[in-house]
Amino acid sequence: MKRVLQKWLEQYFSNEEAVLLSVMLIVSVIILATLGHVLGPVIAALILTFILQGLVNNLQKLGLSQAAAVFTTYLLFLLGFISVLIGLIPIVGRQTSLLLSEAPNMLAKIKQLLTSLPEKFSDYIEPEQFQLIFARGSEEAANLAEQLLSFSISSFPGLMAILIYLLLVPLLVFFMLKDKDILLTFMSNMLPKKRKAMMVIWNEMDIQFANYVRGKAIEIAIIGTVSLVAFTFLDLKYAVLLASLVGLSVLIPYIGATVVTIPVLLVGYLQWGFSNEFAWLVALYAVIQIIDGNVLVPLLFSEVVNLHPVAIVIAVLLFGGIWGFWGLFFAIPLATLVKAIYNAWPRNQIEVEDNKQLAD
Repeated sequence: MKRVLQKWLEQYFSNEEAVLLSVMLIVSVIILATLGHVLGPVIAALILTFILQGLVNNLQKLGLSQAAAVFTTYLLFLLGFISVLIGLIPIVGRQTSLLLSEAPNMLAKIKQLLTSLPEKFSDYIEPEQFQLIFARGSEEAANLAEQLLSFSISSFPGLMAILIYLLLVPLLVFFMLKDKDILLTFMSNMLPKKRKAMMVIWNEMDIQFANYVRGKAIEIAIIGTVSLVAFTFLDLKYAVLLASLVGLSVLIPYIGATVVTIPVLLVGYLQWGFSNEFAWLVALYAVIQIIDGNVLVPLLFSEVVNLHPVAIVIAVLLFGGIWGFWGLFFAIPLATLVKAIYNAWPRNQIEVEDNKQLAD
């Protein structure tokens, strides 16, 4: 066993760069797991900078200087940022309040539906089983109401955090765009001169992260807008709130769409019952999900390294558990980063010799 472990260490950690890369990865994971919530504004600014840098590059290709391209891009960003604050967020907040105020009526309708089920399915399920399910559901609903109440009481720190984001994120975005070269040079000077594997990882992940972040921003905008048009056309209640949730659900592959489907269909059923309008809602929502999965995702993420669905789900669960919201957002690029690190990891000649022996 000792010999096997020694051989493994010599194979993967005999290189100085491999040891340094291991230390950097461990420190990064510890920082993100412990201080991820504190660094939230910086991370949000980095994401927005990745998105906006593409526009800066395109404006420079059109003949604008770097300063003019940065100023124009940042001005457009501020206009969009202010428009969201003034237009979208108040509507979402108002519809959320209306939804919470109507929650008792919705629960009463659901209770009425559940009480009628034993009569319809008495040949298949015993009434006692329905009572057990209903009691369990009532208990979970009470727990949810208690959590919502505690959230509203403790919302003051959340409001303070939002104010910090509103002040710091636009400021950080400006400096990251303006001083991009200076910041990259500063970070490069902190690394060793010989960093072949790090450069391979950086070159691959620079493309991967940029494509992923910009692609996700476009996907959220398209899916949210199309959902809003569909829900408004059907005159669905809380259309802006539900469309926003559908747009944001694409951040979490597979799981997000499944979770958001429940409130969309529940609100539709409570508003119309099993009617033609509800059937149209189900059909349009299914079309939106099909377009997202079969058209937008292949088109927007064609340059992103393909990952198996099992690997994506594991990445979502793992990084989401470690890093919360940001872990969910970056699950796919982080999984891609793990793959890139594995492929570029400095290995000793032992592995090459073993492969030759196996081939012979």
